[in-house]
Amino acid sequence: MKEIDVAIYEDIVIVGAGISGLTTALGLYRLGVRSLVLESSESLKFTGFALTTWPNAWRALDAVGVGDLLRKNSIQTEGFKVVSSGSIPLGTEQSHLLGDLLRFNFESRCIKRKDLLETLESELPRGTIRYSSEVVSIEETGNFKLVHLADGSVVKTKVLIGCDGGNSMVAKWLGIERPVSTGRSAIRGLANYPDGHGFEPKFHVYSTWCVHCGFVPCDEKSLYWFCNFSPSFHQYNEENQDPLSMLKFVARQLRDAPLNISNIVERTELDCICCTPLRLKLPWNFLLGNSMKNNVCVVGDAFHPMTPAIGQGGGSSLEDSVVLARCLGKALTTSSVEEEYIRIEKGLKMYVKERRWRILSLLTAAYIVGFVQSSGNKVISFLRKRFLTKNLVKIMARMGDFDCGDLTIP
Repeated sequence: MKEIDVAIYEDIVIVGAGISGLTTALGLYRLGVRSLVLESSESLKFTGFALTTWPNAWRALDAVGVGDLLRKNSIQTEGFKVVSSGSIPLGTEQSHLLGDLLRFNFESRCIKRKDLLETLESELPRGTIRYSSEVVSIEETGNFKLVHLADGSVVKTKVLIGCDGGNSMVAKWLGIERPVSTGRSAIRGLANYPDGHGFEPKFHVYSTWCVHCGFVPCDEKSLYWFCNFSPSFHQYNEENQDPLSMLKFVARQLRDAPLNISNIVERTELDCICCTPLRLKLPWNFLLGNSMKNNVCVVGDAFHPMTPAIGQGGGSSLEDSVVLARCLGKALTTSSVEEEYIRIEKGLKMYVKERRWRILSLLTAAYIVGFVQSSGNKVISFLRKRFLTKNLVKIMARMGDFDCGDLTIP
């Protein structure tokens, strides 16, 4: 058997320098535990541009010590303002204005991914992230894992954590089923206003026939907007990544929308727009599936990809990271007669157990809310317009009222 040349050895290797990867690394660092983050790109990636955050996300950010840094560059979202029109064009007399459905008495903000990732990176020790390090295969050798990279180098580790998104290489190695398509896509963008946009700090949401869209201010000079739709219904090729085509498509869907949302889309720069197919892990597959094995686990979208229907993709990933750092930190820093690899496995099992029912509830809520939001069924559209929308907003607020705890090791 050919001997493998191991170039790097690290106790903990995290694959992916996204939200979950950097937050997990920072949580471990706060507990005095070093890790190495492998990122396939040459620098941080900001796909998606921004994310909505609820109290659960801010409790997690405070736990790793970056909450106040991010509050300085964002504004508090004060509530929801919703217009629903069913199959009737928005802006007509027949459209149903629901108005302010919920005023927030809790912390909610829309933060730019660039701000979040750069803040997390700045708090980590130099050398924590290894860029241009694409994982091509994973090999098991005793109680260790060998992570093979595209450049030919090999990293040996005691703990392997997959934070590499919905197409996770680590999840694939664990035998986790790939996320399934919802049949819908999301076009998202960031519009900048150098002189200020003047919009209320609220989450403005609009629904037309098979289109769910809206926008929310990140700060006084930028707005994050989204348009979720069915490509098959609108005969749109979701593989078309031409930003100009995306802008034209969204503009057509919103030409009758109120509050100048179409103008927001039109002033978006071409490098500030993207289209992504919406995929998710079905709740029952999550409940019955595997999430860890020995010294390997997954976090965030690699663990539980979900649609943006309840705005918890980023928040739930932040929760994961804090809980995992706490469980793994305890395993690695607590004195015990047990061998280290046994303590590591117990720590990862504790992490999965603690997250299991919380994630199941989020996946189920996102699945149901996404179905109601996107349905073109006339009965559901009528009920959504008249009765369901207000309750859906309350569900989102309830899902966001969660505390994953701090990093303190019992």
